[in-house]
Amino acid sequence: MPNVMIRDEGNGKLSCYIAKKDQEEAVTSLEFNQPDKWGGKIDLADGSSWKIEPLDKAPKLPITLRARRA
Repeated sequence: MPNVMIRDEGNGKLSCYIAKKDQEEAVTSLEFNQPDKWGGKIDLADGSSWKIEPLDKAPKLPITLRARRA
């Protein structure tokens, strides 16, 4: 399971950096993006999907988490 870093691009869009692949892609969808639940399945612009454990609240970005292929 690689580490991924999720960050806010400043325009309301998120990006995801996958350390193991040295790849950065725009996040096209995030399963849970509410103040009381954040995370789940992340779809990227290149067509790949990753899964992170949902957090109890929206984190301060950037954040580094463990992810697995969805």
